[in-house]
Formats: sequence, structure tokens, C-alpha cells
Amino acid sequence: MSALDSLIEMGFPKNRAEKALAITGNQGVPPAMEWLFAHMEDPDIDEPYTAPQGHRLTDAPASSTGASSSGNGTSTAGNGDSSATADAETLPEGVAASLKCDECGKQLRDTVAAQAHAERTGHSQFSESVEAIKPLTEEEKAAQKERLLKVMSEKRQMREEQEKKEAVEREKMRRKSGKEVVDAKEKYAQQMRMREAEVRRREQAEAKKAKDEILAKVAADKAARAAAKAKAAAPPATAAQPAAASSAVSAPPVKKQYTECRIRFRLPDGSAVIQTFAASDTFSTVFKFVQGKYDGQFQLKTAQPPKTFGSYDVSESLQSLGLVPSATLMVMKL
Repeated sequence: MSALDSLIEMGFPKNRAEKALAITGNQGVPPAMEWLFAHMEDPDIDEPYTAPQGHRLTDAPASSTGASSSGNGTSTAGNGDSSATADAETLPEGVAASLKCDECGKQLRDTVAAQAHAERTGHSQFSESVEAIKPLTEEEKAAQKERLLKVMSEKRQMREEQEKKEAVEREKMRRKSGKEVVDAKEKYAQQMRMREAEVRRREQAEAKKAKDEILAKVAADKAARAAAKAKAAAPPATAAQPAAASSAVSAPPVKKQYTECRIRFRLPDGSAVIQTFAASDTFSTVFKFVQGKYDGQFQLKTAQPPKTFGSYDVSESLQSLGLVPSATLMVMKL
């Protein structure tokens, strides 16, 4: 059985077995297996092999036998283990037939096998040896095959474990990303709640201010009516009373007549608009003004005293509706 058939029988793909034999100089099964073990994970393991130009350690000087062989176009190196043994037997005495690792004592067929051994073990001390490496027996081949299957199984198991670890890391990253999205949504919702609370506080403050203005206006009107009533009930002054006494009586306050009406509008989006109207304008003027500022169905009302204006108020003047000199109207969305 040739070295190629032995490698294929051990489970190596044919293209890899051919490449390993070519790179190791067709020195038999052991060097080829050493190379395959060292380069099993190479990305270019299945690419075609291009033979380099150079001298091999096991190349022997030209002899008469070699010359006659080259003359008929054949090579002394074979593909089988028997040819490797023949090469070792035809080497002149004193010529290096193999390499030896000085650190572990392992015999290596050539520099390629030594390089593979160094990559696999990290050893770096080698020396030449005249001892030829014998071909593998059937038991050794079976052991090498079992070793290969074990190595391949271990590598496959390591790859599967690595894939599992990567899958776990990806899942962790996915969960972390999802948590960040949830946190961002919660933060945005909290900001919106705070903004809405601020709008409500501002509306309450404005409503309280409007209420205070209305109460102040009611108190002033009440005081004015009380003064007018007191004046009407007072007896007329007599001629006997001195002029100083009549001048001492204070004149009742005169109610101020307003000609303008200042109205503050509170729109549904929280913004405010202030506009001045004539006191004699009808409520329809106010209604048309709001239509120009807000596109949609709405209703006008006051907070204090609570009142909702309807279609029956459009012909009333702002003076008669109690909106003079100033008032706050809330535009309510329908």
C-alpha cells in the first residue's frame, strides 16, 4: 500500500494527503502526518501545492545508480514506505539521514517535519542524525489513525465550545442592548411626565392669578357701589353749615370708565397669547381672533368665576360680559 493510500485510509482527504506528501518530499507517512497535524487549521490547507525550488536535507549526491535512473526519466524517490527505506539504504556513510530534536529526542525525517514539530511543541534545538527512520508498521499506522481521530475530535469539541461561548456573548450583548433601549424609553417617558407636570403647575399659577384679579375687581366694584349708595343716602348740606365743614366731607370715588379690554388667551398646547380689544367690541370679535390662532374646534371659558361662553354671547359686548378691563380666557379643545 502506498503512502497516499495509507493517509487516505487513516481518514485524511485525498487533496490534503497529496499536499502533505509533496511538501514533505514524499518521505513517507510519518512526516506527512506530522505536517498535517501541524497545519490542520491553516486556511489554505486545501489550496493546490506549488513545489518550491531548493535543496532537501535527504537529497544525496549523484551516484551511478541515480544517474542511470535520471537518464530514463524516473526519480529514485517513491510514494511508498519501501522507497523511503531504499533511499535511506543508498545514502553514503556520514550523510545526514534525518534530524533529531535535542529537547525531546524525537527523530524527524527532514526539515519540513522538524518545522512542523517546532510549531506544534515550541522546541527549537535540532541536530542532524545518520539514523534512518523506519517505515510505520500496521500497528503504528492504526495507532496514528486513532491519534488523528482523537485530535480531530478534540479540535471539533474545542470549536463547538468556542461557538457556544460566542453565542452566549452575543446573547449577553443582545440583552444589554435591549436593556439600554428600555432604559432610554423610560427616561424619555419620565421627562415627558415632568414636562406635563410643569405645564399643569404653570396653568394653575395663571388660573390663581386670574382669580385674584377677578376678586380684586369685584372688591373694587363693591366698594364703589357702597360709596355711591352712601352718597345718595346722605342729607343735603344746609346753608348754616360753614364752608369748611362741607369741604371736609370727602367726595365719593368716581368709577373709572375703561375703553379697552386686555384679554390673555391660554391655548391647548400651553402657550399664551395676549390681545387688546375695545371695551365696546362684541364677543364675536374675540371668537374670530381665536379662530385665527387655533385651527380646530374649541370652546372659551373663564376659570374664576367659572363660565363657558356660547353662541348666545357672541352679540354681547365685552363690557357687558364682565371682561373689562382685563380677563383670562382658556381655549378648550373639543
